[in-house]
Formats: sequence, structure tokens, C-alpha cells
Amino acid sequence: MNFFADLHIHSKHSRATARDCDLEHLAIWAQKKGIAVVATGDFTHPAWQAELKDKLVSDGSGLFTLKDDLRAKADEQVPKACRGEVRFILSVEISTIYKKGDRTRKVHHVVFAPNLEAAARISKALARIGNIASDGRPILGLDSRDLLEIVLESDPQSFLIPAHIWTPWFSALGSKSGFDSIDDCYGDLAKHIFAVETGLSSDPAMNWRVSSLDRFRLVSNSDAHSPHKLGREACIFDTAMDYGAIVGALKNGDGYVGTVEFFPEEGKYHADGHRNCKTRLDPKETRALKEACPVCGRPVTVGVLNRVEVLADREEGCAPPATGGKVISLIPLVEIIAEIMDKGPATKGVVAAYEGMLARLGSELAILSSIDTNEISRIAPQVVVEAISRLRKGKVIREAGYDGEFGVIKLFTPDELSGRGKEKLLFTVLP
Repeated sequence: MNFFADLHIHSKHSRATARDCDLEHLAIWAQKKGIAVVATGDFTHPAWQAELKDKLVSDGSGLFTLKDDLRAKADEQVPKACRGEVRFILSVEISTIYKKGDRTRKVHHVVFAPNLEAAARISKALARIGNIASDGRPILGLDSRDLLEIVLESDPQSFLIPAHIWTPWFSALGSKSGFDSIDDCYGDLAKHIFAVETGLSSDPAMNWRVSSLDRFRLVSNSDAHSPHKLGREACIFDTAMDYGAIVGALKNGDGYVGTVEFFPEEGKYHADGHRNCKTRLDPKETRALKEACPVCGRPVTVGVLNRVEVLADREEGCAPPATGGKVISLIPLVEIIAEIMDKGPATKGVVAAYEGMLARLGSELAILSSIDTNEISRIAPQVVVEAISRLRKGKVIREAGYDGEFGVIKLFTPDELSGRGKEKLLFTVLP
């Protein structure tokens, strides 16, 4: 069975998340996006753990579904064309901050458990170390290697994936507080790491340049802080929809198809720069300036592209390793509509057009990646069809993000849209 999975998200109990980041809304938006398996996030948080126990039921495979009455209510808010089974996988992101090698390390990890009992054992062990109730993504003074040991001891099927490994401030390979290899981060237990998350600011091609990553499956996930951000990055599997099959695919590649990606320039740490001075730099410029902002003289934030080049031992454009999978680079559908209409993504007209396309055609990921453009043209203006055609060919205009500022990916120049971009996208929304 071919399906999309988003394995890294947050609940309403994490900082800077939407209030509707609950199980019901995650199920609603997973269907709209076309996600079949979605992470719960935050299982160490006591209130969220109680909600997971109250609202979910095991499907017997290590995955969970909403209880029947909750699922029925959620489905009522999903267009019929998008409805499908949604399963949850128990997960939590853990932030570890500790001193190692005369440096302060700040590393994020995504932890998975096959059942609530294993999740409870992990939570109990971490509660002895720090406060797991203050944030859905707890911050603990714990070595990455020791966190991995706690996870492995909780259950034979529990596992850990290093999160967004290139992010400057909080990752295993980050320029500010990371290491130079996954082995350095996890020590003698590194052999139990079989997948790493590339993050929004890098894509698989960038990671293929670093041969030490060849043994890992490269995964991509949304790290969503609100339900409508689900699926902006995702994993593609072709397996039975159960926990063991997902773990097996990540370990040995059998049934692991690949990833849905941001264009990496859209990530907010892709390039180097200093946001306060509106200064964006490429790695060569940064090195020439000795990492000093040319405006204020303060250190710039060294981004992912630069960090990859520091650790790379292969040239740009190198062939993928044996662990490399299929890569689909997409722009969220609502952003495409917003560009064409020259309005904000949350404005009434854009949202109506977006919902109309889902109601008539199906899930967002299907519209962007697989539905025939002839079918799209029956309900959408030609400019939308052209946009999706360009997207599938990778013909995009890129303005890289830097120092916490998201980049901008567009499909049209202003001149191209001046004559037709203002047209109203009016779609019939099915009742």
C-alpha cells in the first residue's frame, strides 16, 4: 500500500503551537492533505498523554486510530473526496542541552514508541531528569547518547531519529551547537540510529554530498505547529500500514519510497545571514567576511547550505547513494493560490478556492503531485493548471531563507501575473 506519513509534529501543549492542535483537527487536516499516518507529538506531556489514552484506540499493529464517535465527527468536516483512514504513531520531540567536548550541545530528537506502555516508561525515566510537564517538547540536561539508551530500554520496537539534523542552533550536525557526525553525537549507540531527518532547509541531494550519511534513511516531515501545516514535508511508504512495517522500511529500505520536500531555499535557515540587517549571504561571501555581518559587524547565522559544504566530501550534483529514495519537491497549494490571487494565504477568497479544489478533486498532495492536469483544468482556471505543471517540472523562482526568515518560492514573475493573476478563482464547493 502506497501512503504518505508525517512523522514529526507537535500538539497544542508545545510552545508556539495552535490551540486546535488536537487529535480531531490533526485527523481532519491529515485527510485534507492526504496523510495516512501522522505522529501524535508530545507523548511525554502528562495532559497530552491522558488525551491520547482517552481518545485513541490501538489498531493492534502499534498504530492508533481515533475512537469511532470522534472519528465520525471529524469526518463530517472533511470533503468526501478527501476522506480516508488516518492512523497515529506515538511520538515526541526531545530537546537535549549539555556540555560535551568543551562545547555546549543543543540537539533535538524525535522519539517513537509502539505502545502507550513504552511511552509511559520513557516519560517516567525522563521525569527523573527534568520537567516534562512544562512543554510538549521538553528541554532536558541529558546527553544524546543517554537519551537514546532510555529509548532503547523502553521497548525493542522504540526508536529515535535525529531531528532536522542541519538546523544551526538545535541539531546533531548544526553549525552552532552540533557535532561533525552522527557517530560523534550518539557515541557507542550510534549503530542504533537508522534514519535522520533532513529538515526544511535541506533536501536529500544536499545530504547525498556527505558520505557519512549514506547508511541512514533520509526522512522528511512537517514539524507542524498547527494542523494546516501537516504534509509540507512527508515520507512516502509502500508497505502495510502498521508500526512494524514502517520501522522495517526505515531500517532496511524495503517499502521506503522517498520523501515530499520543501524546496530547501524556502527553509528559514538555508542561506547564511543576519536578519536584523536584512543581509543574506552565500557561503563564499560568508567565508570572505569571516562570518561577520557586512552591515553591523556581528556574527551572522551560518545556514544549512554552508554547513553541508563544510562537511561534504562529494561535489554538488553527485549521484544518490543506495539509501537514496524518490524526491518530490512541492509548494503548499494554498501558497500557489495566494500567489495567483495576490492575496494572503489566510484570506477568505484564497481559503474558499483551496477548499473548493479539495472538494472537487481530492487531497492536496494528490492535486500537487499526481492528479492529471486535464482533470484539474475542468474546475480551475488555466493559470492554476500552468502553476501545477511548472511545479511538477521544478520550474520555480527561489529566494532563499536565512537567520530564521523563511524563503520565498514562486511560480510566476510579476509581469506574467499582471494580466491574468488577478482573476478570481471561483470554485464550486460541494455541500
